[in-house]
Amino acid sequence: MLQHNDKSVSTLDKTIGKGKDVVSLSAFAYLYAELVNYHQSRVLSIGDLETELQNSGYGVGLRVLELYSFRGDAAGGNKRKFMKEVRVIGALKFVAETLWKGLFGKAADSLEKGVDGDQEYMIHEATPVTNHFVSVPTHLGSLNCASYIAGIVKGVLDGSGFACEVTAHSVDEGGANKTVFLLKFSEDVIARDKMLER
Repeated sequence: MLQHNDKSVSTLDKTIGKGKDVVSLSAFAYLYAELVNYHQSRVLSIGDLETELQNSGYGVGLRVLELYSFRGDAAGGNKRKFMKEVRVIGALKFVAETLWKGLFGKAADSLEKGVDGDQEYMIHEATPVTNHFVSVPTHLGSLNCASYIAGIVKGVLDGSGFACEVTAHSVDEGGANKTVFLLKFSEDVIARDKMLER
């Protein structure tokens, strides 16, 4: 229990995320750099490093989902519980809007349907917080440290019954690198969604 204004306030009763007021960006950057260094010293390839970062984020995603489920007011007074989402698009909107605001202080830049079938969706983010202060050495060329965020998204969706693979990709857009999170849902999830559509 935390003490606040002479009243007992449980951690579950506190609001989730208010952007910069909750965690110092410099503190997060330092801790995240240490996480990247820790995994980098234990892997042999860029793919393995991205996988380890994603695995680290996956556990966070499961815990964030659990917190939202317990709270029921999902960041900012929204009374919609995520566990009530049964359609893929509802779950994606929750992730790109509510979850993103709770974790990063703003909604994702955009959410789009993929062009390679019903299973793929994309979340666009111009500057993920994990990439703000990261300078990728040339020998690690294609590394995208936002794989950690991809793991968080995967943890939230998997934990909610929307099994999917999530990967982070760097896209050069007019000289600026932005990150696209590619979400590919399992065939079972898409079949269930089509059945609910009827």
